[in-house]
Amino acid sequence: MDSKDIMEIKTSSPVDTESHVDYGTGEAGPIVYIDPGKEAACRRKFDIYVVPVSVIYLVLSTLDRNNLGNARVFGFDEDIGLRGGQFGNIQTLSSVCTVLFEVPWVMAVKKWGAKNSIGTAFVLWSALTLGTAFIQTYGQAIAVRMLLNAAEAGLAQGFAFLFSTIYPRELAGKRIMTTNLAQCISGAFGGLIAYAIQTMGSRHGFAAWRWLFVVEFCITVLICGIGLFFLPGEVESAWFLNEEEKETMRLKKQRDQMIRGDDEFERKWVMIALKDPFVWLLGIAFFTSSVAINGFGVFLPTIIQGLGFASLKVNYMTIPVYVLGAISLTIQVYYSDKLRKRGMFIVACCIPVVVGYLMCVGTPNKNVGYAGMFVLVLGLYPISTLAVTWISTNLSPDSKRAFGMPFAYSIANISNLISSQLYPSQQGPRYVQGNAVSAGLTVVAGFLYAACWFLLRRRNAQKAKLIAEGATTNGKEGDQSLEMMYIL
Repeated sequence: MDSKDIMEIKTSSPVDTESHVDYGTGEAGPIVYIDPGKEAACRRKFDIYVVPVSVIYLVLSTLDRNNLGNARVFGFDEDIGLRGGQFGNIQTLSSVCTVLFEVPWVMAVKKWGAKNSIGTAFVLWSALTLGTAFIQTYGQAIAVRMLLNAAEAGLAQGFAFLFSTIYPRELAGKRIMTTNLAQCISGAFGGLIAYAIQTMGSRHGFAAWRWLFVVEFCITVLICGIGLFFLPGEVESAWFLNEEEKETMRLKKQRDQMIRGDDEFERKWVMIALKDPFVWLLGIAFFTSSVAINGFGVFLPTIIQGLGFASLKVNYMTIPVYVLGAISLTIQVYYSDKLRKRGMFIVACCIPVVVGYLMCVGTPNKNVGYAGMFVLVLGLYPISTLAVTWISTNLSPDSKRAFGMPFAYSIANISNLISSQLYPSQQGPRYVQGNAVSAGLTVVAGFLYAACWFLLRRRNAQKAKLIAEGATTNGKEGDQSLEMMYIL
């Protein structure tokens, strides 16, 4: 059986209706066959015990990080004594920590497992959330928020890496989607919590925005503390699997070893990832599209307030925007997985983002501007979800993925340095510059994502040509070898 046959093995079992790929153990061993029904049963357990925990962790971490924007609406700037672009400076410097710590956290997940690494991150970020409630100066705000972003930096990518080791490539998108679904949920709930606390006002000498972070700390510690017990150390020995299921996952690991590689991290793959044009091209594309995404997440309350709505309405007016974003995200990722298409969906999603921001730029009418938020959110979150899915499922082995995926994401997160400066208070109420820059960079992103598609399509064509000619190797390893075709 040659490599092409391996890639085309499918199951007709009625138990598992989701298509999947069986991999062999390479030239050193035979094809490892796993009953598709048993493998599907294992995946269902991970869907029950791990995926919901990832949603909870990501919702609460995003809530803790982004509610600084909600706090700003009811007095944060004034109480801390911020002027001009100082709020943007806090976001900028915090983002530096996100960029610096993303790769180390994902490497920690590979080396020490999800439970230990993500559990450590949880303890750190929850303590720093509480610390936000007690800051008194601009300098303290910078220090606490930088540490908070450092603690949370690898959370989304850590879960994405974990899912890429559990699920087949064509099923991973629906699980990695939890990252942006969490942003939508946290945006909606953040607005609700902020609105409730804003109406509560100051209590016991504590301003309302300070209570916001105290309440979030309590919620985070309680819920994430319980969720920590559900996370597995190693996938093959997860506590919720019975002995037969653990053996199934061990066999899956053996079967996938051809593309996943050994458990130990091989340093050579760092340089291979750095020399891969796809990693850089997607990272830069993700950077240009993330300016719009990051600016939207932190500054949506500021944007809406700038459109002329009363401050008390701002926080609950964000809720329906996030709800629509969650619906659009779910539908598009579902069909992306079903059709095994990434690039096509990503490029198409750039269009409503551009249109939505231009609606804010083109008219001072606050109702049109608010409608623009609904338009742009149709494409905003699917872009980042599918970009992460695209690179996490197209890089192999695990050592290349563990470095290449968060590295590309770190390039994307440099966008925070730009987006955090796009909405200084002196440019209100319409923030024309910020919205125009977000729109323009999204146009650039569309062309760059299209370039990624052409690059992978060319590689697939070259591999297919060699296989048709009877070649068994092209002299390359990992995802660039003949044993793996890229998902476009």
